[in-house]
Amino acid sequence: MYCHQKLVRPWILALLLCLPLAGQAAEPVTLEHDGVTLIGHLQSVSDPADGVILMLHGTLAHGRMETMATVQDLLADHGLNSLSVNLSYGIDAREGMFECDRPITHGVQDHFRELDAWVDWLESEGFGPVTLFGHSRGGNQMARYVQEWVSGDVRSLVLVAPSTYDPDRAAASYEAQSEMPLVVRLDQARELLRMGQEETLLQDVRFLYCESLDVSPQAFLGYYDPAEGHDTPTVIDGIEVPTLVVIGSEDAVVPDLPERMAALDDAQAVSTTTIDGAGHFFRDFFADDVADAVADFIAEH
Repeated sequence: MYCHQKLVRPWILALLLCLPLAGQAAEPVTLEHDGVTLIGHLQSVSDPADGVILMLHGTLAHGRMETMATVQDLLADHGLNSLSVNLSYGIDAREGMFECDRPITHGVQDHFRELDAWVDWLESEGFGPVTLFGHSRGGNQMARYVQEWVSGDVRSLVLVAPSTYDPDRAAASYEAQSEMPLVVRLDQARELLRMGQEETLLQDVRFLYCESLDVSPQAFLGYYDPAEGHDTPTVIDGIEVPTLVVIGSEDAVVPDLPERMAALDDAQAVSTTTIDGAGHFFRDFFADDVADAVADFIAEH
């Protein structure tokens, strides 16, 4: 019996040594920024100097929702470092889905400041160069971050099912959901800012997925003020950073994305890949396809 154990143990040890580092769980990390604690999850599986992927979730979600967590773990299988972060929305140490149970005080510009803080943190930890990755609305915000905000070097940009936008469609949707014309809410928010009442909240308003919420005027305008920046194909038209757009062929959330991408006039730095059969969240084996596409793209850039 003892002799049998001695023969098996070296074999088990050898097997364990051959297992990929991706089996390690993502490590929670925190960052103090503008009076709140930001939460991220880091997968460090190779030399930080090889680069890192900064990942951003979609609307009112978080960095370890199923889509993000699965793709992040699969990227680790490819030997790619990544940090998947939670936007705070002004909430200290926010984790999990936003439950529509407290005011929203952070808008898009605040999100960009948080992304900037994470980029600086990654640099301080020796990580770089940075690839930016965003899913759904997070894809739009990562694209805007590159075009409107970022001052440092970005190796590449990956947008997975990024959001599109049509102002008439958005206004009609808002009125159907809230029985209040969007222009009325926009005027209320603008008037508060004009009077210098940035901290006065719009009360009991429809906001994104939340039926009734108190929202700062700046946050409301950041998401609802009609602007081309909400439309990802428009944002990346003419972009110079190498960009990959990942499309799900069965995506019912942004069904116009393939047509919109095909119509771009000046997108020499942009490539697209369509994952046949995938919906908006790339569940199950479709997440493997996303990770494979991202790994191949990064290897080329």
